[in-house]
Amino acid sequence: MNEIQIRRANEHNLCDVSLSIPRDKLVVFTGVSGSGKSSLAFDTIFSEGQRRYVESLSSYARQFIGQFEKPDVESIEGLSPAIAIDQKSTTKSPRSTVGTVTEIYDYLRLIYAKVGTPHDPKTGQTLTSHTLQSIFSTVRAFPEGSKLQILSPVVRGRKGEYNAQFRQWRKEGYVRVRIDETMHLLEELPEDYRLERNKRHDIELVIDRLVLKSDDATAQRLMEGLQAALKKSDGFVLVQRVNDDGDSKDYAFSLHLSSSADEDEETAQTLEEMSPRLFSFNSPYGACPQCQGLAVQFEIAEDLLVPEPDKTLEEGAIAPFEKFTGRYYPTFIKKLGKKHGFSTTTPFAKLKPEEKNFLLYGEFRKQVQGDALIQEGYGFATETDEEESDWFDFVGGFDGVMNIMKRRLQHGSESTKAYIRTFMRERECEACHGARLKPFSLAVTLGQGEQSKNIHQLCELPIREALLFIQSVPESLSEFQMTVARHPLHEVEERLRFLLEVGLDYLTLTRPAATLSGGEAQRIRLASQLGATMSGILYILDEPSIGLHQHNNNQLIQTLQKLRDQGNSLIVVEHDEDTIRAADWVVDIGPQAGVHGGRIVAAGSPKAVMKSADSLTGQYLSGKRSIQIPETLRSGSGKALTVHKATFHNLQNVTVHFPLEKLICVTGLSGSGKSTLVFDILYKAVRYHFGENLVKPDGFQKISGLEHIDKLIDIDQSPIGRSSRSNPATYTGIFDPIRNVFANSEAAKVRGYKPGRFSFNVSGGRCEACKGDGVIVKEMNFLPDVHITCEVCHGQRYNPETLEVTYHGKNIAEVLDMTVAEAYEFFHTLPRIQKMLGVLNDVGLHYIKLGQPAPTLSGGEAQRVKLATEFCRRSTGKTLYLLDEPSTGLHWADMENLLHILNRLVDQGNTVVVIEHNLDFIKVADHIIDMGPEGGNRGGFVVAEGTPQDIARCEDSYTGRFLKRYFDV
Repeated sequence: MNEIQIRRANEHNLCDVSLSIPRDKLVVFTGVSGSGKSSLAFDTIFSEGQRRYVESLSSYARQFIGQFEKPDVESIEGLSPAIAIDQKSTTKSPRSTVGTVTEIYDYLRLIYAKVGTPHDPKTGQTLTSHTLQSIFSTVRAFPEGSKLQILSPVVRGRKGEYNAQFRQWRKEGYVRVRIDETMHLLEELPEDYRLERNKRHDIELVIDRLVLKSDDATAQRLMEGLQAALKKSDGFVLVQRVNDDGDSKDYAFSLHLSSSADEDEETAQTLEEMSPRLFSFNSPYGACPQCQGLAVQFEIAEDLLVPEPDKTLEEGAIAPFEKFTGRYYPTFIKKLGKKHGFSTTTPFAKLKPEEKNFLLYGEFRKQVQGDALIQEGYGFATETDEEESDWFDFVGGFDGVMNIMKRRLQHGSESTKAYIRTFMRERECEACHGARLKPFSLAVTLGQGEQSKNIHQLCELPIREALLFIQSVPESLSEFQMTVARHPLHEVEERLRFLLEVGLDYLTLTRPAATLSGGEAQRIRLASQLGATMSGILYILDEPSIGLHQHNNNQLIQTLQKLRDQGNSLIVVEHDEDTIRAADWVVDIGPQAGVHGGRIVAAGSPKAVMKSADSLTGQYLSGKRSIQIPETLRSGSGKALTVHKATFHNLQNVTVHFPLEKLICVTGLSGSGKSTLVFDILYKAVRYHFGENLVKPDGFQKISGLEHIDKLIDIDQSPIGRSSRSNPATYTGIFDPIRNVFANSEAAKVRGYKPGRFSFNVSGGRCEACKGDGVIVKEMNFLPDVHITCEVCHGQRYNPETLEVTYHGKNIAEVLDMTVAEAYEFFHTLPRIQKMLGVLNDVGLHYIKLGQPAPTLSGGEAQRVKLATEFCRRSTGKTLYLLDEPSTGLHWADMENLLHILNRLVDQGNTVVVIEHNLDFIKVADHIIDMGPEGGNRGGFVVAEGTPQDIARCEDSYTGRFLKRYFDV
């Protein structure tokens, strides 16, 4: 069969859709937002493919997975195994990086372990293999009379109980064993002795104990002991030398590695086994011991403890003092000052250095034991005053606010810990300097001479440079090493090349996965599918062009076509013009959103769709309709916000002007520094200026012009809520007046119902079976949780008594189930509610439901909900709005509505700064700041500033080259 045939699909707003889609082609689903594209692609086609796969499994496997509900479709024929690559962000774990997500780092660990060149981290000398004779010579050189124990490290950092091994060693005649640094006699261990199974252990078997002498018998015994120890532990041996005072010192030797340096304790600890785990920052054997592989540490910052040094101690100069001491604060601070002879009425900034140091770091004190009231010192408290006692249960000294806060951070309540974290600042780990690994792990290099790099240095390179380095590695390897490394090198090279092909050449392998945009995360998964080289698969993608500059778009399109040419079928939900024009087949769904959509408006080649009179997409593609460029641009107020000498991340000491009272677009290739400039510098600096951010941002010299704005609003694409209880109605505040409407109805007054009765968050009106969630969550242990519609309220959230109260024939649950467009008509007599709904309508969200759970909204939809909420609030006329790619997920028709809202904000005297790649958005901006010229370390410069026409004239600007099509320059 050459087609995927869908008959009578009615999922969500789809209206009896029947459609034939060609197989082994690049097919684009397009249409206005909310028209039903995702309902057809993901909720119908992919869901049915997933359900059929699960049904093909054995009944035993299915009992762990559960049943997938069949989508509302009569039949789908010609369906291949389906893989969905959507915009769900990757893990938020700080340990997850681009390297770990793509598995490139796993292959690199293997390469470094097998063919890397180890060095002594202290001397830099190359480490070579020990021999039995060299170990013997080193130990024999110890002073005569030295007491030695020869130990064989039979277990090195492994989990397990080791009960059988203990019994076996006892049978073999061994007497002593050291378990996790503690010596034991084997005969004293119980027969059923077991270690903790899930804990990592170090076990060293004592092979021999001797006093070093110069005679031949001792030499023979030493040689035999070393030989036995090396054999028992696969080439490793520990020699413990016990001093006369009882102190001992271990010397580690290995047939695998050794250094020409003297074997002291610190060097000995570096002689680890060359295994992949040594290069893992998620393993205690590879991770930096100081930051545990996180690359950063959090510390309590002095400047955050004293945010206003001009205040006196009595006025609360040290912020946490009053919080923790509560009602005792005045007494406490006065007695503290009296005892140590400093004034509590002097501004903190004018105190002597030793007085400041005392207040922050204190002095030694003796802890008072028991429950007695403490009357010595500077106050009193009992042991039961848990949050306050640390400040009073001392005599003869004071620990200092810094030490007390550190202790409360370990042992205090959750609320106390959360409060203390507001005084902490993230900083790079001092031990590993952000490299995450132990010194020895970082002393292993790959490559030739000065060009060699350790694993962290390699991962710090942009993808394009990392690929060049990996391609040069074979030149530095011997024939034997190449035999070992050929396959992992090939895997790394292929995966890096695939990342290049999807336009991610600016990323580094150390980039935290949590900082990736939805589009970047999706393209990484796309690259991994490209590397799988499978055929006969149906791939379904959700706007892969998000966050991608037009300059990189051709790479993405070529990647999609390459997947198609491997014998796969692709369905791409997309609004990007270039992708639509490159498609083999286009399906335009509409004509409008919500209940006015869900129909196939046009289907065929891009040219066929352009000829369709009913297709909005076709009209924009053919040029019959377009987003008009304004005849004149705003001149602004003549004032500006100026960021001076920005150097954060990849910014190259740039000074950037943001003219006020204009619509400003910040453009440039992915990774060129746009987000760094707008959100890491401008946003944080303005927040700090308004006192909303305790941490003073750095990475720039100063920002001037802040006096010209009085408010900052950041409208990003993060979810409006994490639970199903959050929805557009609750976030925008529409739900409050709606509940008031129901509470003022006659039926509600008769029953005595207040607005709270119509809330699903509190007891009274909600369904108690599901606690107002509408669904019941079943935990599945090692599987994802299962959400089951509540059998009592059938997903309506409320109890029957509450649902009996109606307004114009609709109860509260039915109102929450309305789309914005339906609610706009329903509440036409209530101006306050209709105004809020009208703004949601204007930003293109007429199709979403008032009670739609927040987690189901896309990033673009969440951003527009926030924008509508802010627009409903009273504007000061001096507000700075920051938006990140608001055109995400928008059709041309929806973008016109969005631009109308943003222009209204600017016309009121506000300033709107937008990071954007969409040319139809960029071309109508008043001012453009184009970053570049490339991404990563080849970006970070301001390529051009000015009007769209000015950018189009700039030959060095990639953005300008694409803008030329709109202007006669």
